[in-house]
Amino acid sequence: MTAADGPLVVGVDTSTQSTKALVVDVATGRVVASGQAGHTVTSGAGRESDPEQWWSALLEALAQCGDAAHEAAAVSVGGQQHGLVTLDAQGRPVRPALLWNDVRSAAQAQRLIDELGGAKVWADRFGSVPGPSFTVTKWAWLTEHEPEAARATAAVRLPHDYLTERLTGTGTTDRGDASGTGWWASSTESYDEDILGRVGLDPAKLPRVVRPGEVAGTVRDGSDLPFARGTLVAPGTGDNAAAALGLGLRPGTPVLSLGTSGTVYAVSRNRPTDATGTVAGFADTRGDWLPLACTLNCTLAVDRIAALLGRDREAVEPGGEVTLLPFLDGERTPALPGASGLLHGLRHETTAGQLLQAAYDGAVHSLLGALDLVLDEDADRSTPLLLIGGGARGTAWQETVRRLSGRPVQIPEAKELVALGAAAQAAGVLTGEDPAAVAQRWRTAEGPVLDAVERDEAALARIGGVLSDAGPLLDRA
Repeated sequence: MTAADGPLVVGVDTSTQSTKALVVDVATGRVVASGQAGHTVTSGAGRESDPEQWWSALLEALAQCGDAAHEAAAVSVGGQQHGLVTLDAQGRPVRPALLWNDVRSAAQAQRLIDELGGAKVWADRFGSVPGPSFTVTKWAWLTEHEPEAARATAAVRLPHDYLTERLTGTGTTDRGDASGTGWWASSTESYDEDILGRVGLDPAKLPRVVRPGEVAGTVRDGSDLPFARGTLVAPGTGDNAAAALGLGLRPGTPVLSLGTSGTVYAVSRNRPTDATGTVAGFADTRGDWLPLACTLNCTLAVDRIAALLGRDREAVEPGGEVTLLPFLDGERTPALPGASGLLHGLRHETTAGQLLQAAYDGAVHSLLGALDLVLDEDADRSTPLLLIGGGARGTAWQETVRRLSGRPVQIPEAKELVALGAAAQAAGVLTGEDPAAVAQRWRTAEGPVLDAVERDEAALARIGGVLSDAGPLLDRA
């Protein structure tokens, strides 16, 4: 390990497919060590993972960091949002966690919307209209389909909560991740006992919501981790809020994240309340808000289309009139949980490269359609769109976003922004700094800017028309 200029902190990203750990120098933002280990997700009707795999993956990732992890003075965990983790009285998982992209609770989501008085009531009180991604709908599904598992549950956690509790021995969460549950009301910034009563969940089973900047605890004695006794544990947060923090995001700057899911978001001073349900009114980690739109099908869906065509993911070709909506896992934006992929406009002259480009276009279209809803009215529309996530390094993704957005696109050079955001939060509890200021000091958002090109209005209109005309077919669960 190279000598550090300042104290060291650890930032963790426990995502859908793997857990990553970065050891970061607080003074410079330099990553001095890193590690990564995978975990599995079921396929088929549900999307589930064993939380014990996340813990094992964290141990392995930290072991790869070597002595640097032992020297860290603080740690924070960023994690995939919405997942339902059910624990018994001994803190062991009752069953595998239901993940964000498990859409089996679509019926429960609609029932809860109706029972509470409609989408506007939900948006005004909770900031979001729940879809089947939200934790509250997953709990409702569990109580209906696996009542014995629900009865055996002594504690309910989110993925990042689970790992934080394994670190400290105490159940905590933060306002950013709690705002994606559907039982934390943004209007009061507290758990809503009315909705908890409706789904039969005792609030005593939920973690304490730690305030921004508050220390969640310290690493407990007897853990299997390489941390020294007394290492501070920050609140942690959900993956999107962590990435926003990792960018040191300022209000009005839009972000488009290309991962297994696709998201578009921005920091706002105003509490979001979108009754259409397109924008989720999430909180951020610092006391502001993070209006966000999410699609279930992004890089993984496009890669699947490329594999079916037997082509490299970059082997796209321009031209043609084909439209491909890659809704392979149902869809969240637009709200079509029962949808499957749809191909329209296929001709003899259509090439495989054009089909692949159509998959990119279909994935990006929904995200860009939500962009104006995410941004405040006074936001500068000429501000470069920050492109992050695994897909951001791909030329085909970059050019598709440029062509369909008509905006300049900036590619931050910093990688692993979720883990970096967690590290910035850990640095904040250690030094008392604003963690966004820490990330700005680390210059994580810097990177090349791709100039704006003329927006492809014809492609946008064609995709929008197919989506509208095919609505009844796509909505057939």
